[in-house]
Amino acid sequence: MARQYPLDRYRNIGIIAHIDAGKTTTTERVLFYTGKTHRIGSVDDGTTVTDWMEQERERGITIVSAAVSAEWRGYQINIIDTPGHIDFTAEVQRSLRVLDGGIVVFDAVQGVEPQSETVWRQADRYGVPRICFVNKMDRVGASFERTIQSIQERLGANPIAVQLPIGSESNFKGVVDLIEQQAIVWEDDLGKEPRVVEIPSDLRSRAKEMRERMVEQIAETDDDLTLKYLEGEEISVPELKAALRRAVISGSATPVYCGSSLRNKGVQPLLDAVVDFLPSPADIPPVKGTNPHTGEIIERPADDNAPFSGLVFKIVTDPYVGRLAYVRVYSGKLTSSSMVYNTGKDKRERIGRLIRMYADRREDVEEVLAGDIGAVLGLKSSFTGDTLCDASNVILLENISFPEPVISVAIEPKTTSDQDKMSDALHKLAEEDPTFRVRTDEDTGQTIISGMGELHLEVLVDRMLREFRVQARVGRPQVSYRESITRPVPRAEMRYVKQTGGRGQYGHVVLELEPGEPGSGIVFENDIIGGVIPKEYINAIEKGVRESAEAGVVAGYPVVDVKVRLYDGSYHEVDSNEMAFKMAASMAFREGVQKGAPVLQEPIMKVEVVVPEEFLGDIIGQLNSRRGEILGMEVRPGNAQAVRAMVPLAEMFGYATNLRSATQGRGVFSMEFDHYARVSENVAREIIRA
Repeated sequence: MARQYPLDRYRNIGIIAHIDAGKTTTTERVLFYTGKTHRIGSVDDGTTVTDWMEQERERGITIVSAAVSAEWRGYQINIIDTPGHIDFTAEVQRSLRVLDGGIVVFDAVQGVEPQSETVWRQADRYGVPRICFVNKMDRVGASFERTIQSIQERLGANPIAVQLPIGSESNFKGVVDLIEQQAIVWEDDLGKEPRVVEIPSDLRSRAKEMRERMVEQIAETDDDLTLKYLEGEEISVPELKAALRRAVISGSATPVYCGSSLRNKGVQPLLDAVVDFLPSPADIPPVKGTNPHTGEIIERPADDNAPFSGLVFKIVTDPYVGRLAYVRVYSGKLTSSSMVYNTGKDKRERIGRLIRMYADRREDVEEVLAGDIGAVLGLKSSFTGDTLCDASNVILLENISFPEPVISVAIEPKTTSDQDKMSDALHKLAEEDPTFRVRTDEDTGQTIISGMGELHLEVLVDRMLREFRVQARVGRPQVSYRESITRPVPRAEMRYVKQTGGRGQYGHVVLELEPGEPGSGIVFENDIIGGVIPKEYINAIEKGVRESAEAGVVAGYPVVDVKVRLYDGSYHEVDSNEMAFKMAASMAFREGVQKGAPVLQEPIMKVEVVVPEEFLGDIIGQLNSRRGEILGMEVRPGNAQAVRAMVPLAEMFGYATNLRSATQGRGVFSMEFDHYARVSENVAREIIRA
């Protein structure tokens, strides 16, 4: 099958931004102007293409990243519209891992917002070249200059303004293209026919001044142009574009565009910028991976004739066709009905149908070539982050690392008929979302689900109800506590004797317990000498200790960080068996824990709160009242302060709401698990009472 577009005419781009900056609205305009849709979708009306889930349309937010393909000026553009909410940060992370370029959307009124910083740092981490789009230029208080300044100060970037807005707020009607030295105005409501006109007379001197500044910034990124500039020579438009393209791809500059997606202004020049300045798969360095057998580094060029290699970056359960795996093909080609090798799982996989996705609509294709993105039906063992490759040329690409879940709730089906449906639904949701975990509580038999935040779990439960038709009751968010001992116990002895008619039961063990290293769990040592307990019973004794440790003596939480040494005991030739020794060990361990001054331990989170300076005092007071320990502060660009603290997870529930109300919605925080620490007496009493 011949290529529809040459490799250098592919663009794999993502639209990334803070929540509510206008990513989905911009994507809708892109689809309309590229002829993919004949009617503009609206987030407010719930008619968008990429926000196709019911929950997304109701809440007006993007939850899952959606892939769409479009064509512009003879180029194939694969676009991924990503979420902006912090709870769905994994969606952004996995999309950035497989993209070649990005459009970062900013709100012209707000400038750089907290989540803009997060996505910008993630894009830095994966080395994704990007262009900026200052959206909402028609809003009251919009400022192109101020947004560029905040990009420079808060993101440490090198923004280059390549446009100048014509008019502002409600009078915004077009832009001056500083590279081509012409004005573009949008007069019709749909913005389909932008008109190229002369630069308005009142803007000429400002445009001249800004163009000189732009030429100087572009020349600084290129040695040859720097010489030309210093010698006062004229730099041509093709030279400027070529130098800016090199600077964008190397990450040393970011061109800034402006417009209003909602008012249909400014999107076509943005599409031109995607084609002109963002890299094709041929412009980025060959993907690097390792040989799983030898550990050597291997490179794979973006070439159809190279051995096949690709990365699964997303799993979706489609109600009509089943389990879909999105794959970015880095080298070679992926053909339907072929066999591929999953390097991480060491398994062969058969490729079923190959599909080009268009949000939730799809078209069948025969093959997906190097540099392209497609969806595969029929993969059994492949999950997010898995490498697929040619079995005779194995390679393992860098996996995608995801943060650990921080919050759990208990969930139970409302009726017995929902029971099986619920476990099936949870299994499918966990396959789709690597930050969502499911486990069963040993004591209560309850199903516990864990995720990145309260909104994350709320959306997942909502999806269970709608997509899988499962009615479920959800408990309150909860914390996983642990128990441990604080002093050594030299002797914990238990003789388990039962005499019944016939064979009895006999097991006798003597254990020594001492506090272990943090994070060590239960360490079991066998110090039996001279066969006082036969070898065949040692495993049963260890099993008894470990099972007993699953529920502690203070409040029934698992016991951790204890070193257990078995050093004495006795047996009976007729009555001893594995069961008797397991029971004896279990009871001895419980007795030992009771003698060892047991305490409760709780998870401590590493928290970072970024707030404008005027709210600093309130925030420190808030953290102290939540049993937080302040570690330090640092100044952030844009007159903000970052406070680092250690806070117990139990105290962080509902913190997001308190932080917003205390900082007029301008504060943002992130937290991750750090360690377990001892709970104070009075807090422990409350936990035990609860």
